[in-house]
Amino acid sequence: MPQLSQTTKILIGGIRVSPDTPEHTVIEHARKTMKRAGAPVSSLHFRLYKRSIDARHKDDIRLVCTVLAQSEEPLSDKVKNSLARLPDVRLSQAEELTVLKGTERMLERPLVVGMGPAGLFCALLLAENGYAPILIDRGDCVADRVRSVDRFVADGVLDTDSNIQFGAGGAGTFSDGKLITRISDARCGYVLERLHDFGAPDEILTKAKPHIGTDILRNVVDRMLTHIQECGGEVHYRTRLDELCENADGSLTVKTNRGDFHCGALVLALGHSARDTYRMLISHQFAIEPKPMSIGVRIEHLQADIDRALYGDYAGHPALGPAEYALSDTKGERGVYTFCMCPGGQVVAAASEEGGVVVNGMSHYARDGKNANCAVAVSVGVSDYEPVEGNAALGAIAYQRTIEKAAFAVGGGDYSAPIQTVGDFMAGVVKHEPSRIVPTYGNGTKVRVADLSRVLPGYVTDGLRYGLSCFDRKIAGFAVSDAVLSAPETRTSAPVRILRGEDGRALGHERIYPCGEGAGYAGGITSAGVDGIKIALSIMARYTPFEK
Repeated sequence: MPQLSQTTKILIGGIRVSPDTPEHTVIEHARKTMKRAGAPVSSLHFRLYKRSIDARHKDDIRLVCTVLAQSEEPLSDKVKNSLARLPDVRLSQAEELTVLKGTERMLERPLVVGMGPAGLFCALLLAENGYAPILIDRGDCVADRVRSVDRFVADGVLDTDSNIQFGAGGAGTFSDGKLITRISDARCGYVLERLHDFGAPDEILTKAKPHIGTDILRNVVDRMLTHIQECGGEVHYRTRLDELCENADGSLTVKTNRGDFHCGALVLALGHSARDTYRMLISHQFAIEPKPMSIGVRIEHLQADIDRALYGDYAGHPALGPAEYALSDTKGERGVYTFCMCPGGQVVAAASEEGGVVVNGMSHYARDGKNANCAVAVSVGVSDYEPVEGNAALGAIAYQRTIEKAAFAVGGGDYSAPIQTVGDFMAGVVKHEPSRIVPTYGNGTKVRVADLSRVLPGYVTDGLRYGLSCFDRKIAGFAVSDAVLSAPETRTSAPVRILRGEDGRALGHERIYPCGEGAGYAGGITSAGVDGIKIALSIMARYTPFEK
């Protein structure tokens, strides 16, 4: 488990400055604070640690900064006591990831299924510590994935194994590359640092709401995979997990469309869309339960309108960048919230099964597209759908699939997304084509104006109407009549959870480790990466590296 080093860290927060303030002025503010406390300023290294935007008052927007002061030398008790009395100053120790290796002999190399953030970070840590993992994914490398996705948009030819959901980098490869997380875990910092090591922008280490952008994230993923191979790991694309066998000697046989693999430990970092794999695991008596999920739409505004609504006269200021938001309301019968906001982004075709339509959002690092988009999702409980074949987890999957098939039919059966203006949606009519705000799904050509109530359950449309009204009171113009809704957003999270114990092992399966978002233990790039790290640490704490 992570252990503490002796490096002294002092965080000086609450530094509020105008957007025009240069970074060196912020650092100087922190330096003076430390000097007043009697700290040995000359032996401290200062750097900007975090920066957030306070836009509650559009006529006086502030940057709220935290500076890190770090030293290898311990502080005197007098200085510590002085710092402890200062508001917005706290002391901590740098936490480093420490690997403890176990003594049990691993019968074969570990195998990681899935190249999303959980699988990547699990394989990365295993590879760097001599465990030579085998890493497989049903999809392609990043470059070939991009070609498959482009072909789907252009010709409607869906590759069910390599698409926006499956392949190197997982679903996050076609996203905004957001690194925001709600979990509180010191390993979040490790994830950010390693992403930075492989080419993510410097600002992910300082921004309160960091993002990489899909264009840069693709290169980061490629570099991580190359490094895993350089450290002794193997990477196999177009290799789909079809079956598994737990052998009498304790090893496992993984059957794929590219032949069999033998392994000593199996990590299931599946991603949230591996429905056929869920079914296979259920047939092998894995403990899998349905969990609450959310269903909704993507809403598109002009980014310039969002900037003005949130930043007023500061809209367009280079220190602020495109405005973003996160909204929620729990006062209605069901929770409704915004999710995965993509400033300057586009709505993308995220289907992974034939005969279904799914929408998602994506932004490049520059976030320089004309539109902003975001999911608006309504909470769905386990009681909202029926079991299938007597199994509630299969019922959750069938629930998503039914909505996606309805969207396919309403959209015309060619993977066009059904869309509706907000004004029409709120009024329950279909009268208006998009005008000022041009939809971005399928480059604006693969959309069809339709009644979204033919796609979504009534309680979801009711929740969306309630939410749009609430959010319009929080951001002026959020429910403007010519904003565009695209449906359906069904893949906000995994619909099921593969149950595991405290040591990460699947219940009743000695050497199998469910991991990440697809297993129901994460939500987003950072938390999935952290879960991959947890599983790698658990495997290494148990086993010695495999030796022939």
